[in-house]
Amino acid sequence: MLYGRSMLETWDIVLRLLAAMLAGAALGLNRDLHNKPTGVRTLGLVSLGAAVVVLSLADAGDINANSRVVQGTLTGIGFLGAGVIIHNNFRIHGLTTAACTWLAACIGIVCGTGAWRVFLIGIVLTFILLLWGGPFERATSRLLKPMPSEDPADPLEQPSPSEDNGSPTPR
Repeated sequence: MLYGRSMLETWDIVLRLLAAMLAGAALGLNRDLHNKPTGVRTLGLVSLGAAVVVLSLADAGDINANSRVVQGTLTGIGFLGAGVIIHNNFRIHGLTTAACTWLAACIGIVCGTGAWRVFLIGIVLTFILLLWGGPFERATSRLLKPMPSEDPADPLEQPSPSEDNGSPTPR
């Protein structure tokens, strides 16, 4: 782990930064393959940047300073992610891409701290969700959403009494 070491070896720094960059780039590749606004470079840089920030404090020994840096990084990345969210005709697009941007920073932070088990489990779960989450959503949506009624006698489809009597509705 990050804390308790006086100096990180150069190979350890390279490994942590490379893991962060590659994991972020892999997230970016997934977004790019789905024609989303972020891609390999963007999410690779977000993840790498977060790892660099965490590693820069590796020798500080001040857990409060480290905590503030992590909090500030995640808050700032939240604003970056908000930039890819689009409101269009009462529909919202880009939430998954925004979440991936934020997650790329989290992965960078985890790589920076050297929490490798957390990293491995987290990245596997991330790709399970990204690869199979969409098909799962569509399948459950088809199964669970009620079909629109085509029966003209359906009371849910009938106009209310105030709408069909021809008289103006009091206001």
